[in-house]
Amino acid sequence: MPRPHGKFIDILEKSMVVADTMDREDLMFTYKGIPYPTTLCSYEVFKAMESFEARSDDMILAGFPKSGTNWFGHILLELITTFEKKTEVEPTIYGEEFDEFPYLEVGDTEKYQRMKKIPFRRVIRTHLMSQNLPKSVFTNKAKILLLLRNPKDLATSFFKFSKVMAPFPTYDSWDEFFKDFMTGNIPWGSYFTYLSEWNKHADDEHVMPITFEEVKENPLLGVKKIAKFFELPLTEEELKGVAERSSFQAMKNNSKETHGVFGNVLFRKGGVSDWKSLFSEEQNQEMDKIFEECLAQTKLGAKIKYNVWCKV
Repeated sequence: MPRPHGKFIDILEKSMVVADTMDREDLMFTYKGIPYPTTLCSYEVFKAMESFEARSDDMILAGFPKSGTNWFGHILLELITTFEKKTEVEPTIYGEEFDEFPYLEVGDTEKYQRMKKIPFRRVIRTHLMSQNLPKSVFTNKAKILLLLRNPKDLATSFFKFSKVMAPFPTYDSWDEFFKDFMTGNIPWGSYFTYLSEWNKHADDEHVMPITFEEVKENPLLGVKKIAKFFELPLTEEELKGVAERSSFQAMKNNSKETHGVFGNVLFRKGGVSDWKSLFSEEQNQEMDKIFEECLAQTKLGAKIKYNVWCKV
């Protein structure tokens, strides 16, 4: 089992404590037109990140908050761990250095200098839109696993997450949150803009879109796709083992060991179609309309299978 994210959990704990002392209106700041959580990100970190030099062997998980970055991150780390044990190479995902990169945009201004010392196979997660990533990510063609989730379930999960995540503004009602979600007034901005911007890279050879729903439907096939994309050759039996250890329930059962007190927060339910318990008919129509206008004719929009997962 991949090691706990000790340093990242420390960052989360500190951000929760600070956020509890802040007024709601101070919990977010805007950088290049996009809102971010004040206690997790900063202007200084974003400026320092501009000098970050990506490598062609970096493994990047890009996904909007609540699109499955923790789950897919676990799958990838299980694949790497299994591959390294099989090939008896020196492990590359252990040690304090690994914890530097849970999320590219979270941390301190010196982290990018420290990352230069990390050897082959850096695993990087990010919630950023494509245009806000360091340019070297694309010029050096780092491989990017682009995580997608149907917007209705993502919004539902984000709303429930905001209730327990102090660095995020909380809401008295779903209706109040829905208005902010639709206008992009939430941490990391608009999911619709996020998908539209990433769609510009949907055909890049070093970018592979994959959906939360397809991996829930067929975990083994999803694990195989990820292993092939990141060039981690494993046997059928080894891939089955990774799929079993990476099931949402298995991760939730081990979440206290891997993520401490944040286990239940980060691994809440992980289901599909939970949105039906919250969306009103008017809200369904409003989201259907914006998806049709912004994304229905795009490659990523088709990949999401909106008519399958987001229609009553």
